[in-house]
Amino acid sequence: MLRMSLGIFLAGCVSIPAAVAAPVSADNAARLLVPHRAVYDLKLKDASDRSGIEGMFGRMVYEFTGSACTGFTTNFRLVTKIDTGEDQRLSDQQTNTFEDLSAKQFHFETKSFTDEQLDKQITGDASIGTGGVKVELSGSNKREVDLPSSAFPTDHMLEVIKNAKEGKHFFEARVFDGSEDGDQSLLTTTVIGKPQTPLKDDADAGNAGEFAKTPYWPVTIAYFNDAAAGDPTPVYNMSFKLYENGITRDLTMDYGDFVLTGSLTKLELLDKSDCK
Repeated sequence: MLRMSLGIFLAGCVSIPAAVAAPVSADNAARLLVPHRAVYDLKLKDASDRSGIEGMFGRMVYEFTGSACTGFTTNFRLVTKIDTGEDQRLSDQQTNTFEDLSAKQFHFETKSFTDEQLDKQITGDASIGTGGVKVELSGSNKREVDLPSSAFPTDHMLEVIKNAKEGKHFFEARVFDGSEDGDQSLLTTTVIGKPQTPLKDDADAGNAGEFAKTPYWPVTIAYFNDAAAGDPTPVYNMSFKLYENGITRDLTMDYGDFVLTGSLTKLELLDKSDCK
């Protein structure tokens, strides 16, 4: 992602008016999260001349397991084939994270490969305290970093869902997800549109299985660097259709110089471990 907060799925299919009227809390929403595996096919939508990209396609697999009691584990893999016109290269990003909502702790491991050769590996742990977020990077990048108070990925997505249910269309938050070099958080702005119903010609709606006809919110999250001044340009934009049960599909990932789209091609619900 790409941001790790993408793709959380929730169980339940109540109507949108009922959800807006009902009390919403992050704890209640977290208990509805259901383990799943989602597969997205990616293709290039647009690329500027300076990107050096003439063609690009790939696949993204997102696996989410755990519970509000035990913590949530995410396994994420993004493989893309990039055509520059002069040559082709294979990019492979593999990420594993564990987030404990109650303890406010987050573990992250990311490996990046180019043409099957490892070119970056980041491993670390982050915790939220009274002074902000403390990050401890390990391995060859071993060091400690202090960051402003930030939300971790699952907690941030729960805030998106909470705001959507309450009919709030805009909010800002700082997020730390361990991406890039694992040493910075990003400022985010989230825009949530009015609920919509999937149209008959909606290409990947049917791949959402039993949730295919459920109303959704169009959501866009923009990510900004701290150093940006004035009226900054996002370093990254992600748009998607967010169902009330948490399913996300019809992705658009805007990196500035190029834009990818992602279509949900397979959704598998995994065994759930309920809290006792």
